[in-house]
Amino acid sequence: MEITIKSPVDEKEIENLKMGDRVLISGTIYTARDAAHERLIKLLDQNKKLPIDLKNQIIYYAGPTPAKPNHVIGSSGPTTSGRMDAYTPRLLELGLKGMIGKGLRSKEVIDSIIKNKAVYFGAIGGAAALISKSIVKAEVIAYEDLGPESIKRFEVVNFPAIVIIDSKGNNLYEEGKKEFLSNFK
Repeated sequence: MEITIKSPVDEKEIENLKMGDRVLISGTIYTARDAAHERLIKLLDQNKKLPIDLKNQIIYYAGPTPAKPNHVIGSSGPTTSGRMDAYTPRLLELGLKGMIGKGLRSKEVIDSIIKNKAVYFGAIGGAAALISKSIVKAEVIAYEDLGPESIKRFEVVNFPAIVIIDSKGNNLYEEGKKEFLSNFK
């Protein structure tokens, strides 16, 4: 079963998602990778306003390639989420409710996901061109000098993702591994 959610998200909606749920996201999501995250944290350290309001938002860890003619965006696949782990708890404290990427997250991030009732979604690496088809509008919001790593606002329709870590800390990477290994006992 696929669950459809609208972003910005409602906290109750996030709390109802369970590890392993397949989700189709429509609405607004933002892109940001490690260079942009570092700049966001520097602004916070200087008590300055962020270029985006993170409350109830979803950040997609991606650095899309430039758009080809007649396309909204180029390939837009997920990047390794662990590169954002040093910055993520602070952003979750500001109301960020979802992150989309690939790969494992640190214990500190998982603890912060639980504390802040957020969720970590996985997107399929290697399916960047397919994922890009769900992006109907893209615009640079901040840090244009970072090129593909600038912060962009995407309008998406049925962006495919899977709940990797739910708001209770259930982790598909851990549970999936246990289930797989149990088949060999």
